[in-house]
Amino acid sequence: MTGFKLPASFRARFEELRSGRAEIAPARHAATVAVLRDHDRHGLQVFLMRRVRSMAFAPGAYVFPGGAVDPRDGDAALAWSGPPPAEWGTAFDADETLARELVCAAVRETFEETLVLLAGPTAGTVVDDTRGGAWEADRLALLDRSLSFGEFLDRRGLVLRADLLRPWAHWVTPRIEPKRYDTRFFVAAMPDGQRARDVSTEADRVAWVRPAEAAERGASGDWPMLPPTITTLAELAEFGTVADVLAARRRITPVEPTAKIIDGDVYLVLPEALPEALPEALPE
Repeated sequence: MTGFKLPASFRARFEELRSGRAEIAPARHAATVAVLRDHDRHGLQVFLMRRVRSMAFAPGAYVFPGGAVDPRDGDAALAWSGPPPAEWGTAFDADETLARELVCAAVRETFEETLVLLAGPTAGTVVDDTRGGAWEADRLALLDRSLSFGEFLDRRGLVLRADLLRPWAHWVTPRIEPKRYDTRFFVAAMPDGQRARDVSTEADRVAWVRPAEAAERGASGDWPMLPPTITTLAELAEFGTVADVLAARRRITPVEPTAKIIDGDVYLVLPEALPEALPEALPE
């Protein structure tokens, strides 16, 4: 099994949970998307964001775009192209309503944080440019929840392109964490004509980078990352092109690291061995 040494501050939390003085936080459903592109010189690249250090969860960590489900993401009336929610539910072991929410959250959060929009005027097209004040106004309305994702698509006459996404992984935040997420990971190709940009107040840096390079930086501690991010990057590094990634067939099972005391220190232990790109300890 693979283990990660946690910062010393987690020892008190571990003892509180073990003694019953603290309760395990519920895990909110969430979605995250590894947006990919083929670069002429650098080959396969993935888009990463560095979270600002004021964030309550994973401050300073490099992550993929994503976030928690909005209950309104389950709106069954929105225009949809691609595998139906039931198929996504099979892939992610979720009921049809949750599956719909997860796919919508994946597309919505990616747009909110990067202005990359996996939707188009028809079932076979995609928006080619999301620059301009009107798009920014819609993004801000989605952020403050004055506009639901379904309303946004309907207002613009857009179809959600679920066929541009692929299911990749399922990670659950360890129970030792005070803030937890039950997160499904997706992969998607960067739409032609669009540009991923740093528009999120939750990030202070973004980068297009080869998965192998990003995994190496994560393992060395140069770029702080959580195990799911490094693991996903190491997996993506096995592929040469976006098409190769999208063609991969994945058997997805939930991964939830557990906290254990080993030689007096708190470690996160994963139930299965993961790529060797993982670090021995998580950053302070």
